[in-house]
Amino acid sequence: MKKINQKMKLFMLFTMLLVTSLASEAQIKQTASVEGITEYVLDNGMKVLLFPDNSSQTITVNITYLVGSRHEGYGEKGMAHLLEHMVFKGTPNHPDIPNELTAHGARPNGSTYYDRTNYYETFNATDGNLDWALDLEADRMMNSYIAKKDLESEFSVVRNEFEMGENSPSRILMQKVISSAYLWHNYGKSTIGNRSDIERVPIENLQAFYKKYYRPDNAVLMVTGKFETDKTLALIAKKFGNIKKPEAPLRDIPTVEPAQDGEKRVTLSRVGELQILSALYHIPAGSHEDYAALAIAEEVLTDQPSGRLYKALVDGKKASSVSSYSPFTKEPSFLYISANVPSDKSLPEAEAVLLSILDGLKDHPITEEELNRAKANLLKQIDQISRNSDYLGTYMSEFIGAGDWRLMYINRDRIETMTVDKVNEAVQRYFINTNRTVGNFIPTKTPIRVEIEHTEGLDALVSNYKGKEGYGTGEAFDVSYENIQNRLNSGVLSKTPIEYGFIKKDNRGKTVTLSFTFRNGNVDQLMNKGKLAGYTASMLNKGTKTKSRQDIDDALSALKSSISFRGSNGKVTAYISTTEDNLMASLDLMADMLKNPKFDEAELEKLKTQELASIEQNKTEPQYLASKKLRELNQNYKKGHPLYNMAIEEEMEAIKAVTVKSIQGYYNEFYGISNNASLVVIGNFDEKSIKDYFETNFSSFKNNKPYTQIADTFKPNKVANEKIKTPDKKNAMGLGLLSFEGSQTDADFAALQIAGEIFGGGVLKSRITTRLRQNDGISYGAGGYVNVDENDKDKNSSILVYAIYAPENAAKVQQGFKEEIERFIKDGITEEELKVAVTSWVQGENVSRAKDNELSSTINNNLYYDRDMMFHKAIEDKVTGLTVDDVNKAIKKYFKTFDNWTVVNAGDFQDYEIKNDEKKMD
Repeated sequence: MKKINQKMKLFMLFTMLLVTSLASEAQIKQTASVEGITEYVLDNGMKVLLFPDNSSQTITVNITYLVGSRHEGYGEKGMAHLLEHMVFKGTPNHPDIPNELTAHGARPNGSTYYDRTNYYETFNATDGNLDWALDLEADRMMNSYIAKKDLESEFSVVRNEFEMGENSPSRILMQKVISSAYLWHNYGKSTIGNRSDIERVPIENLQAFYKKYYRPDNAVLMVTGKFETDKTLALIAKKFGNIKKPEAPLRDIPTVEPAQDGEKRVTLSRVGELQILSALYHIPAGSHEDYAALAIAEEVLTDQPSGRLYKALVDGKKASSVSSYSPFTKEPSFLYISANVPSDKSLPEAEAVLLSILDGLKDHPITEEELNRAKANLLKQIDQISRNSDYLGTYMSEFIGAGDWRLMYINRDRIETMTVDKVNEAVQRYFINTNRTVGNFIPTKTPIRVEIEHTEGLDALVSNYKGKEGYGTGEAFDVSYENIQNRLNSGVLSKTPIEYGFIKKDNRGKTVTLSFTFRNGNVDQLMNKGKLAGYTASMLNKGTKTKSRQDIDDALSALKSSISFRGSNGKVTAYISTTEDNLMASLDLMADMLKNPKFDEAELEKLKTQELASIEQNKTEPQYLASKKLRELNQNYKKGHPLYNMAIEEEMEAIKAVTVKSIQGYYNEFYGISNNASLVVIGNFDEKSIKDYFETNFSSFKNNKPYTQIADTFKPNKVANEKIKTPDKKNAMGLGLLSFEGSQTDADFAALQIAGEIFGGGVLKSRITTRLRQNDGISYGAGGYVNVDENDKDKNSSILVYAIYAPENAAKVQQGFKEEIERFIKDGITEEELKVAVTSWVQGENVSRAKDNELSSTINNNLYYDRDMMFHKAIEDKVTGLTVDDVNKAIKKYFKTFDNWTVVNAGDFQDYEIKNDEKKMD
């Protein structure tokens, strides 16, 4: 006993010394802790947020800089966003960031908004990956190149991204309305910036902007996922602790927007088919109590199906859809409401209805019932985000930018305790026509103005906030193939032919992911069904024989759960995202929707109107038209076949042909269980309860049409190079397709995975991306992938390449495709490319298995194809054993020169032929 006590004393002494060492060397102290998130501050002023979640099996490192488009000056519009791109160009210690991101199998990105810029990486939870990610972010905080040569190539990429937005009338209208609503404040300026500023920014100005705002005392680092707190704190202190903050403090002097003193109007005329209506109101910052009140009002107005505007405009057949947007900002914000109005509807009538509903709020205040429904919807959304540590890690950037991360919880609490009187008071204050932007000046003798103040006492608001009980950290789940297979309980239910796959694990927040699939029918039985498969599934959550659509929506909000359905050609899948406590009630709801649907005429008409409006909106969009044409050129089936690719007009006619009677007929014919059904559940649940439930509730849910998969056998692609002209679209889309015969059971599958990764995958690091984005600087989005058929009978596989670009660069894009494909075939890959791609692929698969929804899909496919996790382990073993020669042989076998591909380009091309330009370049 004495020896044990002495050991304990030595251990405690060592622990105390370790803590003391961390405190002195790391210079880091804890400052707050709320619901599982703990805040620390380094001596250099950098804040650190740690959020451990053992059940995630991944780590997300997210760093938020308190700089966005709000901080840009004259001639600097878009600089914060341009800088976001430049920070991916490298540092002395990390000269090739895209290559590193790819090599670590990371899922990264960066984003810029009004008040902040953030960068994140989600990766497999290993000490090595965490060390790398923290080192990367620490290095590019102060040592990013921001070089002139990189600016010259990247500004055109950003311009291409800018042009993508120029293609969208809804986005441009939104920008024009917001811009008109603000006289002075930078919230009136689009984050992506002004085209001329983007093109002409001096490198010295960009470097000065970087040095001013990228500093430790202007950054908040958040780490979420599976990690050890003490080790991570020590690592953060090591990487960031020695970075000195500049002597000159940052001063954030806000611009105070004067009160709007009259309704404004904006009219936008551009090429397009779909009419759009919108209205904007100035509202307070996210930290203001009224923001929560107005979030509830926004929900009452635009929720589907209960929203007042939704009922008046969509149910009233004046519009096809209603949406809204109210950014959570540091300074006074705005609420933007939009409605899509099909061309056969009257825009003035829709506007009259919209404004009458908004103006009528003073005489028809929000009710207690509406308040409670809106609260339930919003709190459900917040709850689901809070249970997902990967998403929470990046989502928190919005609140950090708005002043403090705890504002997320404070806003939630405010929503939870909000009263109907406070909501109506806020509505009465802000929803007035002189605070609105839709158009035209109207003189008045008695102007009414609303002064919107900045939030005072933000530090006092958050400093003593304690929050609620957190969701815990969950189980440290091993995502190895062997462990997943060992944890998987699979079999077939005794009373109904449902094959199941269960993985019980303790998730943070006790979450459960469930998918239930049944398949019926054969090709002959599914002929000439048009759009019925998708519409029947889409109608399932629109009402049952005992519950209205609103009843279902309210029940899901109360359960803080989501249920959705997807249907195609005899296959139906139900998805549930819920918690252990609410699983059985969610199953009751799902079963009711599946077994007792009420196919309501009005709900069907809304669905049809919405889809027709979407097609109408896309009829002039390059990306939609190019992908549509690509499928039509490779048409392998006659009209009426389940796999027939419809033209636009055919699809619209098929939608119009859908009726309640035809949906009911499809339901009667193809819903129920015959010979092919599967059930996958992952998370916190009781296996016996699940089995008993499905055997009790679905044993009589039968179908007499056994399933036979529709054959979609390999056929060579049609060689073509076609152009579609889309007037007034500043962005073009290029697509190329090459089909080949192969499946995932083939010996070449592993080599093709890596070939595809090197050819068009990776993170800004593939042959196609490097050529068109990094080197030529002519495409914001370019890449490709190899799609290998799971079905070893059809073997219908393909290679696809794509690029988004300015129309004048069409010939350069095609030349880039052509040359890179030829070089890929001729020269093959390098040893370094192989090493990076293999590491990236393996780590990416680890991340995928760590996400319950993706793992559920894998298990469902395994059940269908009679495979297990060892099938995937065998593929990984082949991937890790590949040589350069193995991959090069696969490339030469399956890749063909560009003149063998189906190629489609869509954009506002001038009077020249792409093919002729290509010949000139040759």
